[in-house]
Amino acid sequence: MSLVFGCIVPHPPLMVPQVGQGQERRISATLKGMGKVASTLAQSHPQALFIISPHGPTQLDAMGVVAAESTHGDMDQWGAPGLGLTFDNDLEAVTLLLEEARAARIPLRVLGQRGYELDHGVMAPMLHLAPKVKGVSLVPLTFCWLPLEAHFHFGQILGKVAAKLDKRVAIVASGDLSHRLLPEAPAGYDPLGQVFDKTLVEKVAARDSQGILALDPDLIERAGECGLRSIVILLGALAGLEVKPQVLSYEGPFGVGYLTATMTIKGPIKKRAQANRQKENPSAPEAQSPHPIAALARQAVERYVLQETMPEPLAATPEMGERAGVFVSIKKWGELRGCIGTFVPTCPQVAAEVIANAVSSACRDPRFPPVQPSELPHLSYSVDILSPLEAVDGLEALDPKVFGCVVEAGGRRGLLLPDLEGVETAEQQVAICCFKAGIDPGGGLKLFRFRVQRYE
Repeated sequence: MSLVFGCIVPHPPLMVPQVGQGQERRISATLKGMGKVASTLAQSHPQALFIISPHGPTQLDAMGVVAAESTHGDMDQWGAPGLGLTFDNDLEAVTLLLEEARAARIPLRVLGQRGYELDHGVMAPMLHLAPKVKGVSLVPLTFCWLPLEAHFHFGQILGKVAAKLDKRVAIVASGDLSHRLLPEAPAGYDPLGQVFDKTLVEKVAARDSQGILALDPDLIERAGECGLRSIVILLGALAGLEVKPQVLSYEGPFGVGYLTATMTIKGPIKKRAQANRQKENPSAPEAQSPHPIAALARQAVERYVLQETMPEPLAATPEMGERAGVFVSIKKWGELRGCIGTFVPTCPQVAAEVIANAVSSACRDPRFPPVQPSELPHLSYSVDILSPLEAVDGLEALDPKVFGCVVEAGGRRGLLLPDLEGVETAEQQVAICCFKAGIDPGGGLKLFRFRVQRYE
């Protein structure tokens, strides 16, 4: 049938009264929120439930799915013996998920084929939810430490599997927010913990997937959170659907942020402005097609990696027939995977320059291993065509948002492209160029600037 419900829930063991022994009264807003989540979940009549927990067996580079026929958990280690739950797994869903992940080159590994003990990231919320949805099958999932974009794509696979199953599917994103809200917090205090929580709650309420994927990594690290990736997977699963998000509660009296929220699904997404589609679904298939120059870079890499050949350098656009220096940048899951270029043209035309530098970026960038075939579906490309270098007299002639920079001294040259994140001043730009080329920034520098035309 389809995905019918999504929610975000916290998982402190003390939210279970038998564990909290009265402390749960300090998180009354959370308990009230969990009651609303349970009631709304029941109204969607789910038959299968995917639950993503940060506290199952995690791996560095692969998501996890439990393949045991059934799962069981209890709260014995939290001082509440005899308080247990047992669920049947949905092996049809597991099989489909493994097949779809393999086809999409999403790293996914099997957990607990013979049995699986549910962690508190599952048990704490399910002790509130399970009484409302008796008989539902449960598919436990774990995330990993790949970039957030990988988790969003994994969520899209969940959504695709839900659409293929002949049953009603719900997804529960289990996770706490910052663990550093107060001096007595379990992970210590950091003032950015509150900033992270406020920002994330606002973006969840707006279903701003793009904004969440673009969160500052330093902010995420300093927040000491555990639930962000669970939330990103849920948002990926909701891509392409009309959803009404509702934040039910947020509080953090123990120094850990607890968020409850529901995602009420209304149906497939309707036609809307491209900006809104991209905000809710950064990987929307209706996004603008890549420019032919960027498409040529992709074609060159895929041909070389798969067949060890290169395409013919045909000038399909006027720019491709010109002569110019070219830089090709490759990213995977939003992170740099390779960047190689030429200051000045070395080939008869831009098309040939793009092909040569694309292959070099993929396979000869000394900072990275060569691109493997399994990575190809996850790569994105941008191509910068450089204008001729122009000598300048000083920093005042540079603008890192407009001009790229070349620094020359002692027979060495360092280059930095324009409009790069984190480079705000000409001083920074020159310092980075010197560092890249091993040039002493103390004096005797020749400075050049150039413009680029960027194609993506």
